[in-house]
Amino acid sequence: MGSSPREFSPLFWSLIASTFLGFLGIGTVLPQIGPHVRLDLGGSDQTVGFVIGVFSFVALGSRFFSGPLADNRGRKIAFLAGLASCALAGGAYMLPLGIPGAYLGRTLQGFGEACLYTGAAAWAVELGGVERSSQALGYVSTGIWGGISAGPMVGHWLGTFERAAAMQLVTAVIAFILLTRVPESYTPHPHPKQRDWFPVALIKPGLAVGFVNVHYPVITGFLILHLASHGDSGKLAFSAYAGLILVSRFFLGSLPDRIHPRITFHGGIALMAVGLLILAAGPSPLLAVAGGAILGFGFSFPWSSIASKVLKQTPAQEHGTAVGILSAFYDLFVGGSSFAAGAVSTHFGYAAAFYMAAASLGLAAVMGLIVFRDAPEVSTVTADEYVEALEP
Repeated sequence: MGSSPREFSPLFWSLIASTFLGFLGIGTVLPQIGPHVRLDLGGSDQTVGFVIGVFSFVALGSRFFSGPLADNRGRKIAFLAGLASCALAGGAYMLPLGIPGAYLGRTLQGFGEACLYTGAAAWAVELGGVERSSQALGYVSTGIWGGISAGPMVGHWLGTFERAAAMQLVTAVIAFILLTRVPESYTPHPHPKQRDWFPVALIKPGLAVGFVNVHYPVITGFLILHLASHGDSGKLAFSAYAGLILVSRFFLGSLPDRIHPRITFHGGIALMAVGLLILAAGPSPLLAVAGGAILGFGFSFPWSSIASKVLKQTPAQEHGTAVGILSAFYDLFVGGSSFAAGAVSTHFGYAAAFYMAAASLGLAAVMGLIVFRDAPEVSTVTADEYVEALEP
């Protein structure tokens, strides 16, 4: 049986609370950046795209820094650096710098998100135990999705972009203070070995993660537009998608720890394909909500299935690097598929973008077969435990 939430320590839940607060601030600002740049600052539509897009490029590059930082200096340092950068981003948005201030804020936010997530994920696995890595990562994802989901509602209630930016600063500072009270047991190696900046062994699992996430910009960018002429159920379908992710990762996050992650990975992408094909067909509102829910439920498992397998095969001193590289594949594929989805939708219609995302899941399935065919998981027994087991 899986572990109940009560079996995780208060320190672990402090970590999840800090993650939630960090992403609550990000979610509060995110929906208002476009209107702020376009209407308040007088930028063009192209400027809006550039301001929003710079985040992904900065986050992608920062993954290669945040992972080694978490491994060589500690998970706490990486997490605190991310929160500090998110706080500075909120401050930058409030400065009277015009468009450059928006670019500065998005740059700081991209760096902050990369460090925040890498530090949180590696630290959560450490506190929860690598044997429960999937469940620990599920709770981290719950904090992330909870913050991003609640953020837009908070931003709407606050009313102005400046207040939303102040909210990001405040939530990041509160999370920073909370996290300083959480002791870290991880001790970096005193003489870390020279590692490849891009471990070749992570390419295959990274590609599996990447192809799974091709659907994300399709859903966030085109679901509402696609369903506008089919009962206008896009918002409800997206809410069902996000809600099932939130609930499933909290209550069922331990599944890849309890059964072979190959099953949860391929089962998840099979459900995702069903959900995408339902949505692509332009269904009635009831079917659209069902399709969004099926897609969200399936999406709850592939990331944790791959990540838990990788982390169980990776020394603890390299967990941060592993999380950072896998997250970089996510950034790369989400960014690239954003452009691809736009081009496909322009030339062939919105439904074609959903079929493109479904086809990418076939490639994810192939990569998953290769990943889970590799060497079996290494033992998570420590050297001290091994010595104790040999004693009469």
